Amino acid sequence: MTASDHQHAAMPGTLYVVATPIGHLGDLSARAADLLATVDVLAVEDTRVTRKLTSHLGVPGGRRLTPLHDHNAARVVPGLVRRLEAGESVAIVCDAGTPLLSDPGAPLVEAAVNAGLPVVAVPGPSALLAALAIAGLPTTAFSFHGFLPSKAGKRASAIAALADRSETLVFYEAPQRLMATLGALEAGLGDRAAALCRDLTKQGESVFRGPLSELPAALADDQVWGEWVMVVEGRPVEVEVDETGVDALIDALLAEALPTKKIRDIVARIHDLPKREIYQRILGRS
Repeated sequence: MTASDHQHAAMPGTLYVVATPIGHLGDLSARAADLLATVDVLAVEDTRVTRKLTSHLGVPGGRRLTPLHDHNAARVVPGLVRRLEAGESVAIVCDAGTPLLSDPGAPLVEAAVNAGLPVVAVPGPSALLAALAIAGLPTTAFSFHGFLPSKAGKRASAIAALADRSETLVFYEAPQRLMATLGALEAGLGDRAAALCRDLTKQGESVFRGPLSELPAALADDQVWGEWVMVVEGRPVEVEVDETGVDALIDALLAEALPTKKIRDIVARIHDLPKREIYQRILGRS
């Protein structure tokens, strides 16, 4: 098969930012497959990982694969820009998902833009957006913060800086740090609603939802593995009420036939009161 056989063949002198599957190979678009087959150079996070993808597609890998990561970008990027200026096409590919989102590629995009070269996005799979879509939390506004610092002090400071943000917060996390990060998030943000998404689109895909305080118990030791996206609600809007406001809110939620646990969480969050106290109030009014 030649380049002319591909409907979306690469254009000369163009840099493509290509999203690749985060697990399920069926999520690779036809356009992305065509471009991976026809670009002159693939700037990749890990040649071993991308070689598996090119083999699956039945397209050449070999010398087309050029490593591009944080440790070699200063050395590799100028040469790739020269190749683009000479009329070759280049695609940035990370190991999984959309490049530049906690993955390599930003220095090359910046250099290409500064050189006046065309940069084209080839959108597709993204663990960030997939998790946000299924978390069950507000999506009108959100912010992505990648991986929090691994050291406890720096992690606590980073979380404290987000405590007053009202939008939904999204993080990536490694399995060995997941429990520590959950504890740090509860300590720094309070007991907010969250969703933990593991290995999205893969065979072991799972989603754990609930208050930050309850999620550690929901995760058995043998479940803390894989790649995680953490989605956490933003700072709840504070509502000023009179002395009878708590009971009035409980009565209103009881009238909506919401579960007792849900009522407890809502009222405790809005009024900043202990859940045990709210639970007793609910029992006294139901």
